Amino acid sequence: QVQLVESGGGLVQAGGSLRLSCAASGLNLDRYAIGWFRQVPGKEREEISCSSGMDSITNYAESVKGRFSIFRDSGKNAVLLQMYNVKPEDTGVYYCAAGTWCVDAESHMDYWGRGTPVTVSS
Repeated sequence: QVQLVESGGGLVQAGGSLRLSCAASGLNLDRYAIGWFRQVPGKEREEISCSSGMDSITNYAESVKGRFSIFRDSGKNAVLLQMYNVKPEDTGVYYCAAGTWCVDAESHMDYWGRGTPVTVSS
């Protein structure tokens, strides 16, 4: 059974840092494109970052470029999202997903976690 579990969310002050983890069971994340997505109530889910895996290409939303970094921990079969200099607008529920392609990533994700909430206070 495939399972993705996010962790690391919580309350953080603006300007602080947070590291989110996406741990997998039932599949080898090295073989998948992995995306991080954010959803805020009343808004559509947006792609934050995606790592294609095979060719090591990573994408970032403009709003997080230079502040967030996605990287893989193959030994733990996990993908991490390091968040620096967080802002109140980074608040939301963060989901990781595994799929085939980072182009139009959300439509190419096959497996989703249940999300971890992040709240950034000003």
